[in-house]
Amino acid sequence: MEIKPDFERLKKTINHNEPDRVPLCELLIDYTHQSRFLGRQVTPDDLASQVEFWTKAGYDFIPITVGMMTPGRVTKESDIIKVIRKTMLKEEKSQEDDEKSWNLEYTSFINNRDDFDRFPWDVAANVDLTVIHEVSRYLPSGMKAIVMSGKIFTLTWMLMGFNNFSTALIMDENLVADVFTKVAEIQSKAIDSILSLPHVGGIWVVDDIAFGTGPIISPNALRAHLFPRYAEMARKCHALNLPLIMHSDGDMTALIPDLIEMGLDVLHPIDPTCMDIAKIKLEWGDELCLFGNVSNELLRSGSPAEVAQYTRKLLREVAPGGGFALGSGNSVPAWAKYENYLAMRDTACQYGAYPIVG
Repeated sequence: MEIKPDFERLKKTINHNEPDRVPLCELLIDYTHQSRFLGRQVTPDDLASQVEFWTKAGYDFIPITVGMMTPGRVTKESDIIKVIRKTMLKEEKSQEDDEKSWNLEYTSFINNRDDFDRFPWDVAANVDLTVIHEVSRYLPSGMKAIVMSGKIFTLTWMLMGFNNFSTALIMDENLVADVFTKVAEIQSKAIDSILSLPHVGGIWVVDDIAFGTGPIISPNALRAHLFPRYAEMARKCHALNLPLIMHSDGDMTALIPDLIEMGLDVLHPIDPTCMDIAKIKLEWGDELCLFGNVSNELLRSGSPAEVAQYTRKLLREVAPGGGFALGSGNSVPAWAKYENYLAMRDTACQYGAYPIVG
């Protein structure tokens, strides 16, 4: 099978048609695996080598993170972090505490209305788009960038701290609504700029809204505060004939009708720890494209033969008719076995040509 990027292949799949082969998809592959694949070190700042990896490995796009939040942080720009920290935190910190003071896994900033009013929203809105501009220099013909941006739910509760966020949903819902609004406005403005770029092929929202037994907060709260924001993002994407993709771990089954109604095109990864992707495809496959879902536990502890066997099962059960791109059940972290990543990728390339043959 020829390994050549063709974003039209992915678009055809998202539109529930069969392209020449099942596309490969990941939102993250650790740089250690990229380095082994290319036979030289790939670093976070080496966009040229990253594009080379995603191209040679058989992907039709490269995922690029742009937005108000990288995992656990308000933004990655040190000057912005410094302003937010200085504005919101009153006492001096030790070096260890200082490292934690801007990391939202440790520190919440908005605990009440006064905090909301003091928070430097104008500073947090200075979203750095440099990387998405720079990557265009390296993209080969046929390849696009899919931008991971627009995270709203996770950033809202992290800014407030989850306990405070949960309590405020009951005791001070107006405050929660205002934080949602501010975060959504910032993310939406960034997406406006991102979608204006011709090498962008879609938006991928990475926003966990469920855990293993269902939604993290009530579906009614999500309908009130989150889904309308994503519906607006979907309209912006669709106006340019681009897809809106969403990642969430956990059991999303109860929310799928809402996701379809808000205009979502793709759901990732159909968490294999709590969802059956074949059943999801059977029930909603005509309305929602699915990306996934080789278990990360299998990638960590299984054998290449077991990974290949499960990958072929996915191809047989989920790929026919289109509407499916194959990848991991979350991402490909450093602790996944490189040999298992290759087994997943190579099996998809060997057996993923349409029509699918068992």
